[in-house]
Amino acid sequence: MRRDEFLKLCGGMMLATQLPNSVLASTTDSTQPLAELRDVRKIKIDVGATSPFSALHISDTHLTFADTRNDERKIKLAESRSRHFSKAEQCFKAAIRYAQERDLMLLHTGDLIDFVSEANIDYVAKEFRRDAWFVSSGNHEFSQYVGEAKEDAAYKQQSYNKVLGAYPNDLTFASRVINGVNFVAIDDVYYNITAEQHERMKREVERGFPIVMMCHVPLYTPEHCKVNLEKNQGKSAYMTGVPRHITDTYQQDPNRPASEQWRNRSVQQRADKPTLEFIAWLKEQPLLKAILCGHTHEFYQERFSPTAMQYTVAAGYSGCAYEIEFV
Repeated sequence: MRRDEFLKLCGGMMLATQLPNSVLASTTDSTQPLAELRDVRKIKIDVGATSPFSALHISDTHLTFADTRNDERKIKLAESRSRHFSKAEQCFKAAIRYAQERDLMLLHTGDLIDFVSEANIDYVAKEFRRDAWFVSSGNHEFSQYVGEAKEDAAYKQQSYNKVLGAYPNDLTFASRVINGVNFVAIDDVYYNITAEQHERMKREVERGFPIVMMCHVPLYTPEHCKVNLEKNQGKSAYMTGVPRHITDTYQQDPNRPASEQWRNRSVQQRADKPTLEFIAWLKEQPLLKAILCGHTHEFYQERFSPTAMQYTVAAGYSGCAYEIEFV
Protein backbone atom coordinates (compact mmCIF):
# COMPACT_ATOMS: atom_id res chain seq x y z
CA MET A 1 0.00 0.00 0.00
CA ARG A 2 1.42 3.45 -0.96
CA ARG A 3 1.91 5.96 1.85
CA ASP A 4 -0.66 8.38 0.39
CA GLU A 5 -3.23 5.56 0.27
CA PHE A 6 -2.53 4.65 3.87
CA LEU A 7 -2.85 8.25 5.04
CA LYS A 8 -6.17 8.52 3.26
CA LEU A 9 -7.32 5.25 4.85
CA CYS A 10 -6.22 6.43 8.28
CA GLY A 11 -7.24 10.03 7.80
CA GLY A 12 -7.63 11.82 11.08
CA MET A 13 -6.52 8.94 13.30
CA MET A 14 -4.83 10.36 16.40
CA LEU A 15 -3.77 8.76 19.64
CA ALA A 16 -6.02 9.59 22.56
CA THR A 17 -3.88 10.87 25.40
CA GLN A 18 -6.43 11.50 28.13
CA LEU A 19 -9.59 10.09 29.59
CA PRO A 20 -12.10 11.95 31.79
CA ASN A 21 -10.56 13.25 35.04
CA SER A 22 -12.79 10.91 37.03
CA VAL A 23 -11.04 7.75 35.83
CA LEU A 24 -10.33 5.65 38.92
CA ALA A 25 -8.98 2.44 37.44
CA SER A 26 -6.88 2.13 34.32
CA THR A 27 -4.50 -0.32 32.75
CA THR A 28 -1.28 1.68 32.85
CA ASP A 29 0.67 4.40 34.55
CA SER A 30 1.01 7.26 32.06
CA THR A 31 4.43 8.10 33.48
CA GLN A 32 5.88 4.81 32.25
CA PRO A 33 8.03 4.83 29.08
CA LEU A 34 6.43 3.92 25.77
CA ALA A 35 6.05 0.18 25.34
CA GLU A 36 7.12 -1.79 22.30
CA LEU A 37 5.38 -4.82 20.85
CA ARG A 38 6.93 -7.96 22.30
CA ASP A 39 6.24 -10.54 19.57
CA VAL A 40 5.32 -9.55 16.02
CA ARG A 41 5.18 -12.50 13.63
CA LYS A 42 5.41 -11.67 9.95
CA ILE A 43 3.40 -13.75 7.51
CA LYS A 44 2.42 -13.52 3.84
CA ILE A 45 -1.04 -14.57 2.64
CA ASP A 46 -1.80 -15.03 -1.05
CA VAL A 47 -5.32 -13.70 -1.46
CA GLY A 48 -5.22 -12.46 -5.04
CA ALA A 49 -5.15 -8.75 -4.17
CA THR A 50 -5.22 -6.25 -7.02
CA SER A 51 -2.09 -4.75 -5.45
CA PRO A 52 -0.15 -5.89 -2.37
CA PHE A 53 -0.85 -4.28 1.00
CA SER A 54 -0.05 -5.01 4.62
CA ALA A 55 -1.88 -5.01 7.95
CA LEU A 56 -1.29 -5.43 11.65
CA HIS A 57 -3.60 -8.00 13.21
CA ILE A 58 -4.14 -7.70 16.96
CA SER A 59 -6.72 -9.09 19.36
CA ASP A 60 -7.59 -9.43 23.06
CA THR A 61 -6.42 -6.07 24.37
CA HIS A 62 -8.73 -6.11 27.44
CA LEU A 63 -8.82 -2.44 28.44
CA THR A 64 -10.07 -2.01 32.02
CA PHE A 65 -11.12 1.60 32.53
CA ALA A 66 -13.95 2.66 34.84
CA ASP A 67 -14.95 5.89 36.55
CA THR A 68 -17.62 7.42 38.78
CA ARG A 69 -20.25 7.27 36.05
CA ASN A 70 -20.43 3.57 36.90
CA ASP A 71 -21.28 1.96 40.23
CA GLU A 72 -18.82 0.92 42.92
CA ARG A 73 -19.04 -2.69 41.82
CA LYS A 74 -17.79 -1.75 38.35
CA ILE A 75 -14.94 0.29 39.77
CA LYS A 76 -13.86 -2.60 41.97
CA LEU A 77 -14.09 -4.89 38.95
CA ALA A 78 -11.80 -2.54 37.00
CA GLU A 79 -9.27 -2.48 39.83
CA SER A 80 -9.29 -6.27 40.03
CA ARG A 81 -9.17 -6.96 36.30
CA SER A 82 -6.46 -4.36 35.62
CA ARG A 83 -4.04 -6.48 37.64
CA HIS A 84 -4.39 -9.18 34.98
CA PHE A 85 -3.97 -6.75 32.07
CA SER A 86 -1.51 -4.25 33.51
CA LYS A 87 0.12 -3.33 30.18
CA ALA A 88 -2.99 -3.43 28.01
CA GLU A 89 -3.14 0.26 27.19
CA GLN A 90 0.59 0.55 26.64
CA CYS A 91 0.59 -2.42 24.26
CA PHE A 92 -2.45 -1.08 22.43
CA LYS A 93 -0.77 2.27 21.83
CA ALA A 94 2.41 0.47 20.82
CA ALA A 95 0.43 -1.46 18.20
CA ILE A 96 -1.07 1.74 16.82
CA ARG A 97 2.35 3.38 16.69
CA TYR A 98 3.87 0.29 15.05
CA ALA A 99 1.18 0.35 12.35
CA GLN A 100 1.49 4.08 11.71
CA GLU A 101 5.25 3.93 11.37
CA ARG A 102 4.98 1.13 8.79
CA ASP A 103 1.85 2.23 6.92
CA LEU A 104 -0.13 -0.83 7.99
CA MET A 105 -3.87 -1.32 8.12
CA LEU A 106 -5.17 -2.12 11.61
CA LEU A 107 -7.30 -5.22 12.16
CA HIS A 108 -8.63 -6.14 15.61
CA THR A 109 -10.48 -9.40 16.28
CA GLY A 110 -12.26 -8.72 19.55
CA ASP A 111 -12.01 -8.14 23.28
CA LEU A 112 -10.57 -4.67 22.89
CA ILE A 113 -12.38 -3.87 26.13
CA ASP A 114 -12.65 -6.24 29.08
CA PHE A 115 -16.15 -5.10 30.12
CA VAL A 116 -18.71 -2.43 29.30
CA SER A 117 -18.08 0.86 31.11
CA GLU A 118 -18.48 4.51 30.18
CA ALA A 119 -14.73 5.07 30.37
CA ASN A 120 -13.91 2.04 28.20
CA ILE A 121 -16.44 3.17 25.60
CA ASP A 122 -15.06 6.71 25.63
CA TYR A 123 -11.53 5.42 25.20
CA VAL A 124 -12.47 3.25 22.23
CA ALA A 125 -14.39 6.07 20.55
CA LYS A 126 -11.34 8.35 20.81
CA GLU A 127 -8.93 5.76 19.46
CA PHE A 128 -11.00 4.48 16.55
CA ARG A 129 -11.59 6.38 13.36
CA ARG A 130 -14.11 4.86 10.98
CA ASP A 131 -11.76 4.54 8.02
CA ALA A 132 -8.64 3.49 9.90
CA TRP A 133 -9.74 0.20 11.44
CA PHE A 134 -11.72 -2.91 10.65
CA VAL A 135 -12.79 -5.05 13.59
CA SER A 136 -14.78 -8.03 14.76
CA SER A 137 -16.37 -8.18 18.19
CA GLY A 138 -15.31 -10.26 21.17
CA ASN A 139 -17.39 -11.66 24.00
CA HIS A 140 -15.96 -9.09 26.42
CA GLU A 141 -17.23 -6.27 24.20
CA PHE A 142 -20.66 -6.85 25.76
CA SER A 143 -19.72 -8.21 29.19
CA GLN A 144 -21.19 -6.23 32.08
CA TYR A 145 -19.34 -7.71 35.06
CA VAL A 146 -17.38 -10.62 33.51
CA GLY A 147 -19.05 -13.96 34.05
CA GLU A 148 -21.89 -12.80 36.25
CA ALA A 149 -24.71 -13.95 33.98
CA LYS A 150 -25.57 -16.14 31.03
CA GLU A 151 -24.28 -14.41 27.94
CA ASP A 152 -26.55 -14.80 24.93
CA ALA A 153 -28.33 -12.61 22.38
CA ALA A 154 -30.62 -11.08 25.01
CA TYR A 155 -27.69 -10.33 27.31
CA LYS A 156 -25.79 -8.71 24.43
CA GLN A 157 -28.68 -6.41 23.60
CA GLN A 158 -28.33 -4.68 26.97
CA SER A 159 -25.21 -2.90 25.74
CA TYR A 160 -25.12 -3.51 21.98
CA ASN A 161 -26.10 -0.03 20.78
CA LYS A 162 -23.84 1.72 23.27
CA VAL A 163 -20.85 -0.40 22.26
CA LEU A 164 -21.57 -0.24 18.54
CA GLY A 165 -21.54 3.57 18.64
CA ALA A 166 -17.86 3.55 19.57
CA TYR A 167 -16.65 0.96 17.06
CA PRO A 168 -15.77 1.55 13.39
CA ASN A 169 -18.10 -1.03 11.82
CA ASP A 170 -21.10 -3.22 12.61
CA LEU A 171 -20.28 -5.88 15.19
CA THR A 172 -22.68 -8.60 14.03
CA PHE A 173 -21.66 -8.72 10.39
CA ALA A 174 -19.65 -6.30 8.25
CA SER A 175 -17.59 -6.29 5.07
CA ARG A 176 -15.04 -3.98 3.51
CA VAL A 177 -13.28 -4.43 0.16
CA ILE A 178 -9.63 -3.31 0.13
CA ASN A 179 -7.48 -3.72 -2.98
CA GLY A 180 -9.89 -6.29 -4.35
CA VAL A 181 -10.03 -8.34 -1.13
CA ASN A 182 -13.27 -8.64 0.85
CA PHE A 183 -12.68 -8.50 4.60
CA VAL A 184 -15.74 -9.96 6.31
CA ALA A 185 -16.17 -9.63 10.09
CA ILE A 186 -18.63 -12.00 11.70
CA ASP A 187 -19.72 -12.32 15.34
CA ASP A 188 -19.19 -15.80 16.79
CA VAL A 189 -18.53 -14.67 20.36
CA TYR A 190 -20.99 -17.13 21.94
CA TYR A 191 -19.68 -20.06 19.88
CA ASN A 192 -22.48 -19.98 17.34
CA ILE A 193 -23.25 -18.59 13.89
CA THR A 194 -26.84 -17.71 13.05
CA ALA A 195 -28.75 -18.66 9.91
CA GLU A 196 -29.01 -14.94 9.09
CA GLN A 197 -25.23 -14.54 9.26
CA HIS A 198 -24.89 -17.56 6.99
CA GLU A 199 -27.19 -15.96 4.41
CA ARG A 200 -25.24 -12.72 4.57
CA MET A 201 -21.99 -14.58 4.02
CA LYS A 202 -23.49 -16.31 1.00
CA ARG A 203 -24.23 -12.87 -0.46
CA GLU A 204 -20.63 -11.83 0.12
CA VAL A 205 -19.42 -14.93 -1.71
CA GLU A 206 -21.71 -14.02 -4.61
CA ARG A 207 -19.86 -10.71 -5.00
CA GLY A 208 -16.91 -12.71 -6.32
CA PHE A 209 -14.06 -11.18 -4.30
CA PRO A 210 -11.52 -13.29 -2.44
CA ILE A 211 -12.47 -13.29 1.26
CA VAL A 212 -10.53 -12.84 4.47
CA MET A 213 -12.88 -13.65 7.33
CA MET A 214 -12.41 -12.09 10.76
CA CYS A 215 -13.98 -13.48 13.94
CA HIS A 216 -13.08 -13.62 17.60
CA VAL A 217 -13.37 -17.32 18.45
CA PRO A 218 -11.35 -19.69 16.23
CA LEU A 219 -13.39 -22.04 14.09
CA TYR A 220 -12.89 -25.74 14.74
CA THR A 221 -9.77 -27.30 13.31
CA PRO A 222 -8.72 -30.69 14.69
CA GLU A 223 -5.13 -30.10 15.83
CA HIS A 224 -5.85 -26.72 17.41
CA CYS A 225 -8.74 -28.32 19.25
CA LYS A 226 -6.46 -31.04 20.62
CA VAL A 227 -3.88 -28.49 21.74
CA ASN A 228 -6.48 -26.40 23.53
CA LEU A 229 -8.03 -29.41 25.24
CA GLU A 230 -4.63 -30.51 26.52
CA LYS A 231 -3.83 -27.01 27.75
CA ASN A 232 -7.19 -26.74 29.52
CA GLN A 233 -7.08 -30.27 30.98
CA GLY A 234 -9.99 -31.40 28.82
CA LYS A 235 -12.40 -28.78 30.20
CA SER A 236 -12.84 -26.87 26.95
CA ALA A 237 -11.27 -26.12 23.57
CA TYR A 238 -12.75 -22.59 23.31
CA MET A 239 -13.55 -22.94 19.59
CA THR A 240 -16.66 -22.44 17.49
CA GLY A 241 -18.23 -25.43 15.76
CA VAL A 242 -16.46 -28.21 17.64
CA PRO A 243 -18.20 -31.54 16.89
CA ARG A 244 -20.72 -32.47 19.55
CA HIS A 245 -19.04 -35.73 20.47
CA ILE A 246 -16.14 -33.57 21.70
CA THR A 247 -18.11 -30.79 23.41
CA ASP A 248 -20.09 -33.46 25.26
CA THR A 249 -16.84 -34.27 27.10
CA TYR A 250 -16.31 -30.67 28.23
CA GLN A 251 -16.63 -29.52 31.83
CA GLN A 252 -19.98 -30.61 33.25
CA ASP A 253 -21.42 -30.40 36.74
CA PRO A 254 -24.87 -32.01 36.83
CA ASN A 255 -25.26 -30.94 40.45
CA ARG A 256 -25.56 -27.29 39.52
CA PRO A 257 -29.12 -25.97 39.81
CA ALA A 258 -30.97 -25.64 36.52
CA SER A 259 -30.52 -21.86 36.58
CA GLU A 260 -26.73 -22.34 36.68
CA GLN A 261 -26.28 -25.08 34.08
CA TRP A 262 -25.21 -22.43 31.57
CA ARG A 263 -21.91 -22.20 33.47
CA ASN A 264 -20.89 -25.66 32.23
CA ARG A 265 -18.55 -25.38 29.25
CA SER A 266 -20.39 -28.28 27.63
CA VAL A 267 -23.48 -26.06 27.55
CA GLN A 268 -21.83 -22.72 26.77
CA GLN A 269 -19.85 -23.98 23.79
CA ARG A 270 -22.16 -26.59 22.27
CA ALA A 271 -22.53 -25.87 18.56
CA ASP A 272 -26.07 -25.67 17.27
CA LYS A 273 -27.27 -26.91 13.88
CA PRO A 274 -26.91 -23.57 12.01
CA THR A 275 -23.32 -23.27 13.23
CA LEU A 276 -22.33 -26.75 12.11
CA GLU A 277 -24.02 -26.19 8.74
CA PHE A 278 -22.22 -22.86 8.29
CA ILE A 279 -18.80 -24.36 8.96
CA ALA A 280 -19.40 -27.31 6.64
CA TRP A 281 -20.49 -24.89 3.90
CA LEU A 282 -17.61 -22.47 4.52
CA LYS A 283 -15.04 -25.22 4.07
CA GLU A 284 -16.30 -25.69 0.50
CA GLN A 285 -15.95 -22.03 -0.54
CA PRO A 286 -12.90 -21.53 -2.79
CA LEU A 287 -13.06 -17.74 -2.36
CA LEU A 288 -12.24 -18.05 1.33
CA LYS A 289 -8.51 -17.36 1.57
CA ALA A 290 -7.86 -16.84 5.29
CA ILE A 291 -9.47 -16.60 8.72
CA LEU A 292 -8.09 -14.18 11.33
CA CYS A 293 -9.10 -14.67 14.98
CA GLY A 294 -7.98 -14.48 18.61
CA HIS A 295 -9.65 -15.48 21.91
CA THR A 296 -7.18 -18.18 23.03
CA HIS A 297 -4.40 -15.64 23.75
CA GLU A 298 -1.84 -17.81 21.93
CA PHE A 299 -0.48 -17.98 18.40
CA TYR A 300 -1.66 -20.89 16.28
CA GLN A 301 -1.94 -21.62 12.56
CA GLU A 302 -3.81 -24.48 10.97
CA ARG A 303 -5.42 -25.16 7.62
CA PHE A 304 -9.18 -24.69 7.77
CA SER A 305 -10.08 -25.62 4.19
CA PRO A 306 -8.35 -26.42 0.89
CA THR A 307 -7.97 -22.70 0.18
CA ALA A 308 -7.77 -21.09 3.63
CA MET A 309 -5.48 -21.11 6.65
CA GLN A 310 -6.72 -19.96 10.04
CA TYR A 311 -4.41 -17.59 11.91
CA THR A 312 -5.00 -17.19 15.65
CA VAL A 313 -3.07 -14.28 17.14
CA ALA A 314 -1.74 -14.19 20.70
CA ALA A 315 -2.90 -11.62 23.26
CA GLY A 316 -2.63 -7.95 22.44
CA TYR A 317 -2.38 -7.11 26.13
CA SER A 318 1.01 -8.82 26.18
CA GLY A 319 2.26 -7.08 23.02
CA CYS A 320 1.65 -9.77 20.39
CA ALA A 321 0.59 -9.29 16.77
CA TYR A 322 0.74 -10.61 13.24
CA GLU A 323 2.19 -8.34 10.58
CA ILE A 324 0.50 -9.63 7.43
CA GLU A 325 1.41 -8.98 3.82
CA PHE A 326 -1.55 -9.63 1.53
CA VAL A 327 -0.56 -10.36 -2.05
